[in-house]
Amino acid sequence: MVTSENILVTGATGLLGRRVVAALRKVAPSAHVIGLVRDSAKAQDLAAAGVELRMASYDDLPALRAALVGVDKLLLISSSELGKRAAQHGNVIDAAKAAGVGFIAYTSLLNADRYGLALAEEHLATEVLLRESGIVHTLLRNGWYSENFTISSAHDIQVGKYFGAAGDGRISAASRQDFAEAAAIVIAGGHEGKVLELGGDTGITLADYAAQLSDIAGKLVAYVDLPEAAYRDALVGAGLLPPLAAMLADTQAKAASGALRDDSKTLSKLIGRPTTPIAETIKAELG
Repeated sequence: MVTSENILVTGATGLLGRRVVAALRKVAPSAHVIGLVRDSAKAQDLAAAGVELRMASYDDLPALRAALVGVDKLLLISSSELGKRAAQHGNVIDAAKAAGVGFIAYTSLLNADRYGLALAEEHLATEVLLRESGIVHTLLRNGWYSENFTISSAHDIQVGKYFGAAGDGRISAASRQDFAEAAAIVIAGGHEGKVLELGGDTGITLADYAAQLSDIAGKLVAYVDLPEAAYRDALVGAGLLPPLAAMLADTQAKAASGALRDDSKTLSKLIGRPTTPIAETIKAELG
């Protein structure tokens, strides 16, 4: 799509943000792409590629207001700071309103309003803020990243076990690249005002994932299903902070009832290709 608009991507040096910026350069080649970053030293490759850098954190409202001047469209990638997200996102939305930003796309959570997920609470609060802002917006309700599984794959292979609490629940995971391409397409235009539930084409159980990991590694990795409390305690034992461990355990337990499943194939329709099979993400992680 041809556009000369100023498009700003928050979290531009993040794992998702970098991919969105790259995808935007393909789907909106004449757009002026702006990356919002906290540390310009980590974004010199983006600057070298022609991306304008603007500095601000989600906590700094005056800096955000300055950074959003002249921006036509904004991709608000959700903060990683659990417990602070709603307030931080509110700062970005306030700054966008003050700057006259015409459109916001926000990375929310799949099925955010359906299963009572603890992880969804701050996303839902942000969705309310967007509605109240009066700014035209689209909700990218992203499903589970495949990389959330594969990040521990080397360790899982070593110990021969993959732990979880999702039972036989099917999880519609897709790669960050899939979600990044979708975000770029939406922010480029044509999907304003929509709530997009986005998930991978094929839902897999955690036992399915462990089986595919076993096949690729050439070593048995057994899925071990735990009660929610036991899984939470195991995560704390592995070094996670208790609030994060509790939230992840809650998410897994509710995934058993379908909280992370979506059969609509909205994501693949949006990006114009099948979503990335989990096996490809496993192979990429293992190098």
